Amino acid sequence: MSDVPAGTGPAQEIPFEEIPALLLSMVPECADSIAAMFHQPAETAVLTEEAAVMLYELLAGCFTTPVLMPQLRSDSPDTHLLTRCWDFVERIVDHPSQHVSGAVHFEVLDQLLLDRGLVEAAWPYMKQRTRASTLLMLDDADLRLPGINRR
Repeated sequence: MSDVPAGTGPAQEIPFEEIPALLLSMVPECADSIAAMFHQPAETAVLTEEAAVMLYELLAGCFTTPVLMPQLRSDSPDTHLLTRCWDFVERIVDHPSQHVSGAVHFEVLDQLLLDRGLVEAAWPYMKQRTRASTLLMLDDADLRLPGINRR
């Protein structure tokens, strides 16, 4: 239980152990990758302690690489899927657990810097907290992108 009053941000976050199940429920397109990674049905795997402990690997191998990045690189992305992906990220981007927020930053947001155009492709789907984190990341990398952080 958090000591942050309800309605003030991180207290609304779910326990980190529930993040894998949240991923599967919000982005069921991750199911096959989750099942392959944990050698059991995705619905069972996301309830294990191992899935929560391996959050970095889970996000990279079951969300970012197989689902998110192909959509961001696509000429005809599934806008509904991208909306759900970024809704998931928004729920956990400022999580009070460094394990969760670090995994999001390293395995999702930092990956947007791999290719030109990924931040721009993701931007319309991002919500307020994810955009704020992305702007900080761009500032840290000393990158200026027209329409995002170039004034």
